[in-house]
Amino acid sequence: MDRKAEYNKIAEKIVGHVKNGTTDQAEGVISIPTSDYTCKDRWNSEMKNIFQTLPLMAAMTIEMPNPGDYKSLEITGVPVLITRDKNGDVNAFRNVCTHRGAIIAEPGTGNKSRFSCPYHGWTYTNTGSLMGVTDKEKFGEFDTSCFGLAKLPCKELGGMIFVSLSKNEDINFEEFLDGMLPEIEHFKLEDWYYHGYKVIEGANWKIAFDGYLEGYHFDTAHKDTIANMTMNDIMDFSAFGPHLRIAFASTNIEEIFDLPKEEWWKKEGSGVDFVRTIFPNIAISLGLGIGQIAQILPGKTPNDNTTILHYLAPQPPKTDEDLAELDQNMEFLRNVVNDEDYLLGIEIQKGLNSQSNDSVLFGRNEKGNQFFHKYVDYYVDDNIKEPPKL
Repeated sequence: MDRKAEYNKIAEKIVGHVKNGTTDQAEGVISIPTSDYTCKDRWNSEMKNIFQTLPLMAAMTIEMPNPGDYKSLEITGVPVLITRDKNGDVNAFRNVCTHRGAIIAEPGTGNKSRFSCPYHGWTYTNTGSLMGVTDKEKFGEFDTSCFGLAKLPCKELGGMIFVSLSKNEDINFEEFLDGMLPEIEHFKLEDWYYHGYKVIEGANWKIAFDGYLEGYHFDTAHKDTIANMTMNDIMDFSAFGPHLRIAFASTNIEEIFDLPKEEWWKKEGSGVDFVRTIFPNIAISLGLGIGQIAQILPGKTPNDNTTILHYLAPQPPKTDEDLAELDQNMEFLRNVVNDEDYLLGIEIQKGLNSQSNDSVLFGRNEKGNQFFHKYVDYYVDDNIKEPPKL
């Protein structure tokens, strides 16, 4: 089935749900232990087996499009440096000097061909080679070719730069992304305009991710914002490996009938809305005239996360009015996520930490959440041999 036919089928399912007051559902209600959100041992296992093993989207291509561009960030306590060399290729390293362990580049983005350690001035190329040792004659002889920055597996795909913190160099990034890769390649995000980003703080990384996986909360948590644009509790779910494509019904979905059924695919974002997730921590929404890509980074404890909200548009603004509209949409989306979802999430974390309940329930309509948590279990529990199915 080609993409247009597939999207026509999804739109038809969403229209049917609207007419019948139904939604895509799991087989039954499930519960997971409250400790999955609070236990330090569980959290450590998630960091080791998920965030420090699997490919992670670490940067957008349009954040660092030019030779010499770089991005520095920290992921689960590991300092990471991503560079684009003179050939336009991306490289990723542990952002740690091989002399005494100092951090080479401060968090952020920029453009430079070499990086000098702030402690003793050892200098590295943006391909990771050690090119300069301060007072080398006094320091003593050693093989500098063995002391370049520690490389990390990385791959640029679908307008995103994926990095693995694992020392396994044989990671197949395309295989991990599965059918989600053509989903994101379709949009050619590498050609979009990068408008900026916002940084917000929240609760446990899974509490944050749970909010992107269902529309059951729209009428209550977002009654004056998202609920005006997207219908509550009407969803369709598709899975590609551990990744999800979630379709929602827009409040203006009746406009879809202006088109013949074979052209319903044209109503993506203006009739049928989508959130695409890349396991374990990326949520992609490309509607409202501006795209938002949420990058959830676990904090230093089970109780917190830092989320980077990236904002992009298909075309750069041509006028001051265009720029003002992008700014307005960016602020709107940031405020929805922070002031509504994440503040609620912090309160949820307090409730779970109080040990008032032994378990957390996910209903049949929370099919995406069920699937996500089963996949987390699959990666952290050696006794689970088969990946979950949607």
